[in-house]
Amino acid sequence: MPSFLTALPKPLKWVLLIALSTLLVAGMEYVRMPAALLLGPMIAGLLLATNGAQLTLPRLPYTAAQALIGCVIASSLDKHIMMRFLEEWPLFLGAVLAIVAMSSLLGYIMARRQIFPGTTAVWGTSAGGASAMILMAEAHGADARLVAFMQYFRVVCVASAAAGVAAYMFNVSGAQHPPLVFFPPFDWVDLIKTLLLTAIASYIGKVLKIPAGTMIVPMLSLAVLHAFDLVNIVLPLWLMAMAYAVIGWRIGLAFTRRLLRHAAKAAPQVALSIFILIAFGGCLAYLLTTTMDIDPLTAYLATSPGGLDSVAIIAATTHVDMPFVMALQTVRFLVILALGPHISRFIAKKIKV
Repeated sequence: MPSFLTALPKPLKWVLLIALSTLLVAGMEYVRMPAALLLGPMIAGLLLATNGAQLTLPRLPYTAAQALIGCVIASSLDKHIMMRFLEEWPLFLGAVLAIVAMSSLLGYIMARRQIFPGTTAVWGTSAGGASAMILMAEAHGADARLVAFMQYFRVVCVASAAAGVAAYMFNVSGAQHPPLVFFPPFDWVDLIKTLLLTAIASYIGKVLKIPAGTMIVPMLSLAVLHAFDLVNIVLPLWLMAMAYAVIGWRIGLAFTRRLLRHAAKAAPQVALSIFILIAFGGCLAYLLTTTMDIDPLTAYLATSPGGLDSVAIIAATTHVDMPFVMALQTVRFLVILALGPHISRFIAKKIKV
């Protein structure tokens, strides 16, 4: 099989990659797997790369995809989340810093035991948005392929655990994954404004040589404009599907058989770290329930370590305090985004000592 793929013309390889990605996304969506739009292309790229396809992704589409990911994050940072944070900021920061501390400790242990290199272990165990953590990890010298393996392993486990807790412990029915609507109605003027502002902000981030600046600068600048109703962020699913596919291909096509074997060998340790993090989140939820009079399911979903989009779907279809859940999840993501580089450098230095 390797020689067969290697001998194929490059255009045919891309057709095969796109077709396989489409089939995998469709299958994953059918079984309601989280992050299917990114995981499908990533697995397709991995399968082709480890069987001799020898494809590489141009830099420009990847930079554009990074900027769009930043824009997606910006669209979720609305005034309601900010107001809820300002109302109860000590509670949010306490819970968030506890989760960050635990995930960092797990990263340190994995790095110390040489399961993964220092910075890779830290970014891989960081309980933030998976796609953003991968981009940040790459910008700060970690192995984005192993980080992707750890992050999406966690996303699937955390989303499954949250859905199970909602369905079986709290007898909540529903939590249905909404159908994908690739071509929804939207305002073309707002789309053009969104893309233009995103491109300008991404270029500024590149010129200023900020680590992951092509994602962070669009995220921050459009978040401010969106919060003050100065811009209506429009990102139709067909556009984001292309962005997720590009990021997935970038990661998957960089895999080698040796790296894949290493990831498989480390899977039990990664699974244990995920279980510990989920259990820790459950303990935090219990503390919030007993000390702050927050209902158990709201507390559990709010402290669930990752899979923000999946948690949002579950929260939206249950009787929980949605602003509280999304505010704590969003604050945790932003804190990890801010502290992640410092934590990874600190742990890398400790490992070398």
